[in-house]
Amino acid sequence: MSSATVTTAPAVRLESVHAGYGTTPVLRDVDLTVPAGGVTALVGPNGAGKSTLLKVVAGLLPVTAGSVALDGEVVDGLPAEQRVARGVCLVPEGRGVYRGLTVRENLVMQARKGGEAAAIARAVEMFPVLGQRLGQQAGTMSGGEQQMLALSSAVARDARLIMVDEPSLGLAPVVVDVVFEFLEKVRRPDGPDVALLVVDQFVHRVLALATEAHVLRRGRIVHSGPAAELAAGDAFEKYLGGEETA
Repeated sequence: MSSATVTTAPAVRLESVHAGYGTTPVLRDVDLTVPAGGVTALVGPNGAGKSTLLKVVAGLLPVTAGSVALDGEVVDGLPAEQRVARGVCLVPEGRGVYRGLTVRENLVMQARKGGEAAAIARAVEMFPVLGQRLGQQAGTMSGGEQQMLALSSAVARDARLIMVDEPSLGLAPVVVDVVFEFLEKVRRPDGPDVALLVVDQFVHRVLALATEAHVLRRGRIVHSGPAAELAAGDAFEKYLGGEETA
């Protein structure tokens, strides 16, 4: 298969996806596409199902109906670790780091076998402060530094699909700026196509970064289109201006 063929397939495509927890449905008939090499925003009120959708793509939660495709291949039933091997990286909400391990050990655990040194170098290049903390236990660092370490898992794995869930939550404004600088820089023009799917409370900043946007309300996609169109006043108020209602 030629490289041109590979890049034309979307990084992710969800078709008529239903998913939930036990007998409680969360996602209902969701269609969503993340183009290869693009930045896609997923926005919506709290409780709309955004984190659930990311877990479905990552393989942490099964679909009850519909299908998920990565790079054009349906992966329903493929476990999370095999999706990681295919280049999928989910940075979950809440600083997903191993607090009892050092920064170096965290990065080694995220790296591909044989690529540990390169993974550490990429992480330190992206977040220089981590180079000063390699021997420090992750749990003793500041919240902002822990979030940098969590985000660095994406470059440590050399991921092709990076999903980030509320990366700025609870951070000081200066660290929020660092987070968004990372999201801008991680898509290296000289590297392979890297797709981003971003959920964050700073909706306007996410929309400014993204090319495409999807709005999720009560488990359903209610709007899909260019991020700039959604960021415009009328569209923003129509889809995001109000609170979720029963």
